[in-house]
Amino acid sequence: MKDTLEAKVKVKGSKEKVWELWTKEEFVKIWNVPFQDWHCPKVINDMRTGGTFDFRMEKKDGSEGFNYKGSYTLVIPFDRIELLQVNGRKSTVHFTEQDGDTTVIEQFEPEENTELRLQQEFCQSVLDKFKAFAEGNLKG
Repeated sequence: MKDTLEAKVKVKGSKEKVWELWTKEEFVKIWNVPFQDWHCPKVINDMRTGGTFDFRMEKKDGSEGFNYKGSYTLVIPFDRIELLQVNGRKSTVHFTEQDGDTTVIEQFEPEENTELRLQQEFCQSVLDKFKAFAEGNLKG
C-alpha cells in the first residue's frame, strides 16, 4: 500500500466474536457510523475473497452521505481483511487477540482531497463506535 493512515481499538472479547460483529450486515448497520447524527441505512457485505461490499453512510437528515464500496481482495477469517475501494484506494483490517482482548487495526490509503487529520479522525470515530457496540454485545 502507499502511505497509509491508521486507526485502532482494543475490544474486550475473542477474535471470533469480534469478527462476527465486524462482518455481519445486521451489525454493520448499527456500528458503522462516525457521528451521532449519521446512520448506515444500507449494508451489502459478501465477506469472502472476491466478494463485494457496499455500505451507505449518511447524515440522518439526508444532507450529506456517501457509499463506501469495493471488493475484498483477501479475507482470512478472524485474522485479516484486505479490500480495494471502487476509487482504487486499498485498506487492510487486522484482528489480533491477546489475553481475551481483540485489537482491531484499520490501515487505509487516504483520499487525496480531504485533510489527513479529518480522515484519520473519521475512521477512529467509526472504530470507537464499533468498540462501544461490540463491548455492549459481548458477554464472555
